[in-house]
Amino acid sequence: MAERLVDVLDRSGAVLHTYPITLGELGDAVDDGAYEAKALEAAAHGRLVPDNELRSLTARIHVSRGGQMSSYGDDVQGDSETKVGLEHAVRERAYALWQQDGCPESRAEEYWYRALDENLRERAYVLWQQDGSPAGRADEYWERLVKFQAQ
Repeated sequence: MAERLVDVLDRSGAVLHTYPITLGELGDAVDDGAYEAKALEAAAHGRLVPDNELRSLTARIHVSRGGQMSSYGDDVQGDSETKVGLEHAVRERAYALWQQDGCPESRAEEYWYRALDENLRERAYVLWQQDGSPAGRADEYWERLVKFQAQ
């Protein structure tokens, strides 16, 4: 798999966050646009800006400063859109749902999947709204988020 850093910028061109994006297999030719698109999805899913500002974001391949590949210049958690970040958010939500239901025993997996489903549906809905709420296409956004989460 090939990893590249991608900067997500606000409308003024300031870098809001730099995401390490991994696509394809090692040696595969993947165009910059695919990396940039994935970074914008990560920014939307990671709640980098308020939902009404998502359309104003742009992305570009990060210009190397040398040294290790890492995020810089912002206060966004480094795991805002990583498997670890998603798992942490889902774990917290699952625990809250479990407590809300009176702490029933032997149902951890049920609460995990319920929390994951809620998290993905929230983000799919935001992306669907961002694109103008196109009629009959809500499932596309759900499928896109499920695919994104599975990567």
